[in-house]
Amino acid sequence: MVAVRTAQHTDEWLQAFADGIARIPEVVEFYRMSGEIDYLLKVVARDIGDYDRIYRKLIHVAPLHDVSSSFAMQEIKSTTALPLAD
Repeated sequence: MVAVRTAQHTDEWLQAFADGIARIPEVVEFYRMSGEIDYLLKVVARDIGDYDRIYRKLIHVAPLHDVSSSFAMQEIKSTTALPLAD
């Protein structure tokens, strides 16, 4: 997971950022957030070296204030099923 903060909040900046992220296939999810983090990205990488390659692409997309990454050590639960009431 990659948390991104920006100092810019214009429509033009967001369009440039979104367009750039769309060109990085390793980013499989992309969210605009509330709170301390402006954007959250789910990135798929083979290893730390591969993540560094992706990170270098990411930081060239648009001016960013801060980028912070967290790595999943183990996937314990992952589902797309919705808990629908009977």
